[in-house]
Amino acid sequence: MSDETWKVVHTADGMVKANIVKGRLVAEGIEARLDYEAIGAIYGFTIDGLGAVRVLVPAEELEQAREVLAQRHDDEETDDEDDGEPL
Repeated sequence: MSDETWKVVHTADGMVKANIVKGRLVAEGIEARLDYEAIGAIYGFTIDGLGAVRVLVPAEELEQAREVLAQRHDDEETDDEDDGEPL
């Protein structure tokens, strides 16, 4: 896969947010990797783009990845909805 072209699908402010985005993509079967400057990982801050983390996907999966990230999780129905009764 070293000859694959990778494209930026999202730029996150820090590793925590980037890993959440990457996890969503991987859960949908889309390979993803992170690209970042070491200073952001070491100091944990983002200033003027320094420390930003780019989430990359294979070029052929870019459109599917954009669709996945455009979906909102709170739009999906779950069985965990509050029925108003105390726990």
